[in-house]
Amino acid sequence: MFLTANIRIIFELSKNMPMLFGNLMQNASFFSLFLQIMCKIAIFAFKICFKTDEKNSKSQIYMKRRQLFTLLLLFCLPLMAQAGKPDKNFHIFLCFGQSNMEAGARPAEQDKDFNDPRFQFLAAVNMPRTQREMGHWYTAIPPICREGNNMGPVDFFGRKMIESIDKRYRIGVINVSVAGAKIQLWDKDDYKEYIDNERDWMKAIVNQYDGNPYQRLVDMARIAQKDGVIKGILIHQGESNSDDPKWPERVAKIYHDLCADLDLNPKDVPLLAGELKHEEQGGVCWRFNVDILPNLPKTLPNSYIISSKDCESTGDQFHFSTEGMRTLGYRYAEQMLKLHKYKMKKK
Repeated sequence: MFLTANIRIIFELSKNMPMLFGNLMQNASFFSLFLQIMCKIAIFAFKICFKTDEKNSKSQIYMKRRQLFTLLLLFCLPLMAQAGKPDKNFHIFLCFGQSNMEAGARPAEQDKDFNDPRFQFLAAVNMPRTQREMGHWYTAIPPICREGNNMGPVDFFGRKMIESIDKRYRIGVINVSVAGAKIQLWDKDDYKEYIDNERDWMKAIVNQYDGNPYQRLVDMARIAQKDGVIKGILIHQGESNSDDPKWPERVAKIYHDLCADLDLNPKDVPLLAGELKHEEQGGVCWRFNVDILPNLPKTLPNSYIISSKDCESTGDQFHFSTEGMRTLGYRYAEQMLKLHKYKMKKK
């Protein structure tokens, strides 16, 4: 009677388990504790059901075993179903661009001890030196683009996000960037003609993405969608298209292709595009910020420009220093925080 009555209770609970344990399933520590408790309960019930004495006939023991199996099944099935669903609080951002986005900034002393699993990246290439495999999630310890890279705005974007938002959220990024490449490299229809006429060193980078960075980004994003929800796109590109008036249209096409291929609602997926170096920073492509980039929001709804004003330079014509990357990454994060209206971490 005891087991029968409890099975009825468990049956009613099981119907609501996805809701009751939804947050639990998304918190690894709580879920681990829950499983430990459930295992102890199961072992205790198992011992009772298999206890033989003069009060328990063979038929009673058999019935108790069946009831135990039913009870455990009612617990496990809803939890397994919930575990297979993407975590709605795991927010994923797709990233691509040229060398600044690819990341070449050396970590400052304050950056070296980072090891927070709430910020993760999905490896878009194999990284044997760091024992990272393509298509798997790792804590976002640089490099997060490819081996040989360092830190960039994506690193600082993710760190600022988890520093600012409630602990229920996790942040994931996928970075498929190529130094020196024109925006055409990420056009699913034009990439082949473009890369076939590019320099050998760039072809070598592109070959790490099986010759098609756009498709690699889509393939990795589909893997990521099994675990979380894509919430935005970050790009920093334009040095190689600095006098191309069609750049906003090209970006819009890539954006719409990504939304179509990944079944994304454009209203839910903002695109953030960073400015290039300004004239006063010694940037030779500064006209892009004035003549071309401002047309992006006019061409693509739900796109936003991230200022690079006063972002520290390395001293060359194109690149930002570690502190410049930090400032730029924080600005990407600040804009995304506003757009998605996150519940902020309590101070």
